[in-house]
Amino acid sequence: EVQLVESGGGLVQPGGSLRLSCAASGFTFGNYWMHWVRQAPGQGFEWISRISSGGGTTTYLDSVKGRFTISRDNAKNTVYLQMNSLKPEDTAMYYCAADPRAAFFSRTPSEYAYWGQGTQVTVSS
Repeated sequence: EVQLVESGGGLVQPGGSLRLSCAASGFTFGNYWMHWVRQAPGQGFEWISRISSGGGTTTYLDSVKGRFTISRDNAKNTVYLQMNSLKPEDTAMYYCAADPRAAFFSRTPSEYAYWGQGTQVTVSS
C-alpha cells in the first residue's frame, strides 16, 4: 500500500519557522520527484516546490524562494520542507506528492502519481 504521511505542521508566529516532513512507503521513493503543494483556506491549490529523484535539482514558487528549502533523504524515504520567515499568507494545508515525471508539476494533487493527506500550517500572532 502506497502511503505519504505529512507531519510537522502547527501554529507559528509570523517570522517563525517550521519543518515539514513527508514519510513515503509502498513505492520506490528514489525513482520519484517529490513535490509540495498547498491550499489556503477558501483558495485553490498552489504548487510550491519540487526536488528531483536524486535530490540534485530543486525548483520553487517565486513567493517562497529564499524562505523555503526542500530536501530529501532517500535512505529514510522522506522529503522535507524547511519553512523560514513564515508569513500569514503561508497559512494553508500542505501536501506532499510524488511523481516519476521529470518535467512535470501541477497545482492539483490528484494529478500526481501519489499524494498525502496533508498537514496544517497556521501562521498567526
